[in-house]
Amino acid sequence: MHTVVLVLHVLAAISITALVLMQHGKGADMGAAFGSGSAGSLFGSAGAANFLSRSTAVLAAVFFATSLGLTYFSGVPGKSGGVTQSIGGEVPKAPEALKTDVKPAAPASSAPASPAPADSKSTDIPK
Repeated sequence: MHTVVLVLHVLAAISITALVLMQHGKGADMGAAFGSGSAGSLFGSAGAANFLSRSTAVLAAVFFATSLGLTYFSGVPGKSGGVTQSIGGEVPKAPEALKTDVKPAAPASSAPASPAPADSKSTDIPK
């Protein structure tokens, strides 16, 4: 059943594309008025818009329905969760050779340093 809906979905997408490309835009009537002559030659001047627009609307409804059908068929029964839960699986553990028992350093104090006594000489060279 999934394959039938998928084939119908692809055919609807291709048909919508073809029907949209066959329709002429609103500016095509202006070109026909100035001598272009090919604005509505296939279906006549008024029949093309109604037929093509209605069939495009029907195919859009079919495309929407097949999209919902494919969404329904893609669900796995008994499994819930998001998209990213099925990507990674388990996180691999680090090899034993890379594991070390290093303790983190103590955090620095947030108090400002006390000023040095006036009689002590600094070893820093002034710039």
